[in-house]
Amino acid sequence: MKIAIKPDLWNEPEQAMQLAARLGLPLATDDESVALLLTYREGRLQIEHTGKPAPGPVLIDFVAGRSAHRRHFGGGRGQPLARALGLKGGKVPTVIDATAGLGRDAFVVATLGCHITLMERSPVIAALLEDGLRRAMDDEDTSEIASRMQLLQGDAAALIAAQPRADVIYLDPMYPESGKKAQVKKEMQLFRQLVGPDLDSEALLAVALKHALKRVVVKRPAKAVALNGPKPSAHISSPNTRYDLYFTSA
Repeated sequence: MKIAIKPDLWNEPEQAMQLAARLGLPLATDDESVALLLTYREGRLQIEHTGKPAPGPVLIDFVAGRSAHRRHFGGGRGQPLARALGLKGGKVPTVIDATAGLGRDAFVVATLGCHITLMERSPVIAALLEDGLRRAMDDEDTSEIASRMQLLQGDAAALIAAQPRADVIYLDPMYPESGKKAQVKKEMQLFRQLVGPDLDSEALLAVALKHALKRVVVKRPAKAVALNGPKPSAHISSPNTRYDLYFTSA
C-alpha cells in the first residue's frame, strides 16, 4: 500500500523532504490521493490513514499510554515475557529483538534492566521507533530505560550475523491470519500493509539459533503451532500468548 509524505502538512517542509529522501518515500501533492501519510504533528512522527472512515494515527510512545501502564503495572520479573527471557534473580541477559515492530516488548525488556538491540526491516517503522526513542530519551522518567535500547534498521538475519552474540534472541513474527471476521488492531493492519506477509520466520529462527549464546524465544499466539524447525525445548504460556523457548547452551 502506498505511503507518502505531504510537506505542506509539516511545520518544517524541508524536514519532510529530507525524511522522504532518506526513507525513499514519494512526496504527495495536494491533488494526489494516497492511502497512508507519514506526518509530524505535536512533536511526534506518525502514520495517518486517509479517507473516511479512517482509524486514528499510529505512532510510538514509550512515555505515556500503554507503555507507561506496563512500566508501572506489568508484573516485573514475574511476568511471562521476563521468565521466558531467563530473568531469574539478578540475571540481566543481553537481548536482541530481531522483529522489533512498535518496540513495546523491547521497552519492557529494557525497563527490567536489560540492554537490548532492536532490529526492524521496515524503514518507515524504524523511523517511528527512532522518533519514539528520541522522545523517551528527552523524558526524565524514561531516559535511563531508553539508553539501554539500540535501534538498527535492515534485514535481521544479516544484522544478527554482524553483531556481537547476545545471550537471548527474541522473535515475534507477525501473527498468522486467524480467519476471524473481527477487525484486527489498526497497528497490525498497518504492518500487513507496509511489510507484507512474514515469509522468513523459519529462516530467521535458524540464524538466531546459531548466534544466541543461551536461548531463542519465539512469541506465538497461545494456540498456534510452533515455527517449522527444531522442536522447542520448553514453553511459557499466558492466556493469549505462548513463548517457545529454544535453549542453545546448558
